[in-house]
Amino acid sequence: MLELLAERFNFIIVIVLMMTGLYAVIATGNLVKRLVGLSLFQTSVFLLYITMGKVFGGQPPILPEYGGGHGEGYGGDGAHGTGDAAHAAAGEAAHGAEDVLQQAAEALTEPVASTQAHAVLDGADGIGHAVYSNPLPHVLILTAIVVGVATLAVGLALVVRIRESYGTIEDEAINSADYAIDRGEIGR
Repeated sequence: MLELLAERFNFIIVIVLMMTGLYAVIATGNLVKRLVGLSLFQTSVFLLYITMGKVFGGQPPILPEYGGGHGEGYGGDGAHGTGDAAHAAAGEAAHGAEDVLQQAAEALTEPVASTQAHAVLDGADGIGHAVYSNPLPHVLILTAIVVGVATLAVGLALVVRIRESYGTIEDEAINSADYAIDRGEIGR
C-alpha cells in the first residue's frame, strides 16, 4: 500500500491542491482569497498535465548530428567537398539519410502512447530505438502559466477598483450595497 502511494505521490498532491483551491473559491467571500483559490486550482491542473507528460528515460526530441564534427558526413573528410570522391561520399550520406528517415517514419507509424514518440537512430553499434519526450504538454503549460498570471493580474486590478468603489472586498457586503442601490436606499 505504501508503494502504491509513493508511485502516485504526484497525483495525490494534485488532488490536494485541487480540492484546497476549490474549497477556497466556494467557502470564502473575500475576493482576494477566491483569486488565490483559483490560482491553487490552476496550479494543480498544471502539475497534472506535467506529470502525465513526463516520460521516464525520454530524451528531448532533437536528433543527434551524424558524424563527429562540423561538416562531417557531408563531404567525406570534413571538407565541403570538391572533386568526385567528395560528391560520391555526399551521395552515399544522402542515401543513408533517406534510409534512416524511412525507418524513422515506419517506427512513428506504430501505435505509441500520446506522451511518447519512438525514432530509429543510426548509431555506431547499429540501429536502435530511442524514446523521445513529447514537448507539447510542457509548451502548452508554459503558455497557460503566462495566461494565468495575466488573468490573475486583471482580477487583482478589478479587486482594487471594487475596493475603491464599495470600500470592501467581501462578497456579502458588496451584494448588500448593490441591493440597497437597487431599492433606492442609497444614491448612486
